[in-house]
Amino acid sequence: MSDSPPGVSDLLGVLAYAELTAFLRLAEDATRYAPSLTDQAALGGLAAAEYAHFELLRDRLASLGVDPEEAMAPFAGPLDDWHAQTFPGDWLEALVKAYVGTGIALDFYREAAIGVNDETRNLVDEVLADEGRSQFAVERVRAALEEDPRQAGRLALWARRLVGEALSQGQHVAAARPELAALLVEAAGEDISRMFARLTEKHGHRMAALGLTPGP
Repeated sequence: MSDSPPGVSDLLGVLAYAELTAFLRLAEDATRYAPSLTDQAALGGLAAAEYAHFELLRDRLASLGVDPEEAMAPFAGPLDDWHAQTFPGDWLEALVKAYVGTGIALDFYREAAIGVNDETRNLVDEVLADEGRSQFAVERVRAALEEDPRQAGRLALWARRLVGEALSQGQHVAAARPELAALLVEAAGEDISRMFARLTEKHGHRMAALGLTPGP
């Protein structure tokens, strides 16, 4: 890994565990909450895409001589805590979590990948591909809001909670893994506030796409 900056194994490790847990959670949500077989199949398809991404990251870690399980292990606690603290209560909350909550977390990883070599950055771009998650969530949530606009308030609050918990867990990870944090700082340059402004702007776009108010 001499052609990559320190922290790359951490970046690939946290992404691998994020994709693995995304697969498991989406599959669980499809079984638990999907209101129709069509929705169940669609969410199951997204889960399958997440597992394929996990396999790409696992294989990349192995090719670099890094044990995938060891690379993922430091991030199991924070990511599991985030999922435990943001367990959706129904179908709409599951969709908002898959789109808004996961989205802002993946934005962090995109930022961290700015300073890595081309091969690793291309891999990160591939595994962070949307795979239809946005369209699926937006269509279902907007249709539900048209049917019952009263849902907007609680879903907006839910989205803010998701983002708050994601940012909190991100701070814990950065504190525990300084080399990963260094990738973010390097990507942000001298003005890290600009990076957070980009994250906030993207979050606002997602909320607007769903028909929700970002809030403070």
